[in-house]
Amino acid sequence: MGIGLVDPILPSIAQGLKATPSQVSLLFTSYFLVTAVAMLITGWVSSRIGGKRTLLMGLVLVVVFAALAGTSGSVAELVGFRAGWGLGNALFVATALAVIVGAASGGAESAIILYEAALGLGISLGPLVGALLGDWNWRAPFFGTATLMAVGFVLIATMLRATPKPARKTRLSAPIRALAHGGLSTTAFTALFYNFAFFTVLAFTPFILGMSAYGIGAVFFGWGVCVALSSVFAAPPLQRRIGSVNVLHLALALLAVFQIGIALSGHAGIIVFTILSGIPIGLNNTVFTESAMEVSDAPRPVASAGYNFVRWMGGALAPFVATKLGEEVGVAVPYVLGALCCAVGMIILYARRHHLRSLSRVDADHVVHDTAQAAATM
Repeated sequence: MGIGLVDPILPSIAQGLKATPSQVSLLFTSYFLVTAVAMLITGWVSSRIGGKRTLLMGLVLVVVFAALAGTSGSVAELVGFRAGWGLGNALFVATALAVIVGAASGGAESAIILYEAALGLGISLGPLVGALLGDWNWRAPFFGTATLMAVGFVLIATMLRATPKPARKTRLSAPIRALAHGGLSTTAFTALFYNFAFFTVLAFTPFILGMSAYGIGAVFFGWGVCVALSSVFAAPPLQRRIGSVNVLHLALALLAVFQIGIALSGHAGIIVFTILSGIPIGLNNTVFTESAMEVSDAPRPVASAGYNFVRWMGGALAPFVATKLGEEVGVAVPYVLGALCCAVGMIILYARRHHLRSLSRVDADHVVHDTAQAAATM
């Protein structure tokens, strides 16, 4: 919810702090840059204090820095507090997936779908909450995020059983070493270019919609619903029918088309194509996450950390680059660049397809599993 919560109030932040869109975009850049780099230490931390304590530590940092962000008196302060928020986000996100996979009884695939469903629900509801609070004051969504994360802290502290420490402690270099695997590095660097396109839509579009916080919130609510539905209900059957790599090609191609649609459209077209872009984003989120977890033999927390370190760099670069291009060159240019990034991602997937052969075996195992389950219920 924290990601989408900020979107409806980006123009209000710019107005309230007398800042340009590119200056405001730095609150995304600092957040994701620190998140990316901090991913490298998440496995080291969780292997020493356990998954549950790592989650709680991450949430404490988010609560503190989200609340401080609400007190910001300048863009520089806001960007700095978002950086601290990013550290908490890294500790939480990288560990949460590994904990969910370990705690779930339905296997890794079901756990990842559950994880993506929760993300999709949060992303879709966040803009509505952000619009409601932001209409009152642009600072309120930050305090709202702090409150939500405090609730999350209580839930994890009381409802999640303590996770055992791994038998072997993770080395600081483990995520980087894991990226030496061709399949994981291919997945990660393709996701970097995908994330650039993704966050171009998320970070720059609010500035060109020309709508109130409620209007922006409604658009990104529709977008988030598409993300949630496609990640849960469309991605798994498509993986079984055409395979994970082909789903990634399809989703990247669709996202490129929708970004060109945003670039060439009037106001109504921008709204429609922004909402529709949630469909390929939901497909990509699920398939990229599952691919990163399954493509190599690295432990899941290590694979997640290495993958997220690379892919969040796209999230760090896109907001500032997109808004700067939009300010100085033209509002269509960021989306053309986003579409080109999707094309580069597809080229990487094709050129390094031999590194992803193990995903075909994973897809086949899912089909066998589904067939067995269907037979058992007859």
